[in-house]
Amino acid sequence: MDFHDTGGAGTPVVLLHAASGHSGMWEHQLPAFTKAGYRCIAFDRSAEGFASDQLEALAQKLALAPFHVVGTAAGAIIAVDHALSHAQRLRSLVIANSIVGVQDADYLEMSRRLRPSPQFEAMPADFRELGPSYRAANAEGAKRWNALAHAKPRVSYTMRNRITYAALETIRRPTLLLTGDADLYMPPAVLRLFAARIRGCQSVVIPECGHSAYWEQPEMFNRAVLEFIRKH
Repeated sequence: MDFHDTGGAGTPVVLLHAASGHSGMWEHQLPAFTKAGYRCIAFDRSAEGFASDQLEALAQKLALAPFHVVGTAAGAIIAVDHALSHAQRLRSLVIANSIVGVQDADYLEMSRRLRPSPQFEAMPADFRELGPSYRAANAEGAKRWNALAHAKPRVSYTMRNRITYAALETIRRPTLLLTGDADLYMPPAVLRLFAARIRGCQSVVIPECGHSAYWEQPEMFNRAVLEFIRKH
């Protein structure tokens, strides 16, 4: 089980990376969250078993008190899966730039319209996962993202729970939904579908941002997440 733990006595925050990349992708968050007084654990999941069970095993291994979980993209799907199985473990839930793993037929049909396959998956990862404003304005940042994202193979995952709109309605942990206005996976209209089903959730749309808000707009991402978790 690979993970990076900043240590300390602060409230734990567990960071779950996207399918592209690994725990090293959180280089813009670890210093900011640690400075804010939190103990940060960036977790590298494996393809073996249920990813939410791996997260639970990590929490038990480190004897974590109730923690905040921050997931981006596929990491957020795992965070939701964990919230459905182990809600008592969580102080709060941050779902960033994610399709959330919803399996309802109407949602899947909409997803196929948004991202027609196989054409969409054939596009380069940075085209799919970094917004056009970022790629136009920050060539070095895009190069760094690509280097990190391709440093390790994509990690597949399986879910313990069948995530549906009805399942989202059962979540009672404080929840923040966050996306970029140019996210090809979770555009603002899709964020609103989820927000309508998670009771009392908050939502943030970051401007000039694609599918990787934590990387493209780290100051805005960090501020939104820290403001949210401080309340819980």
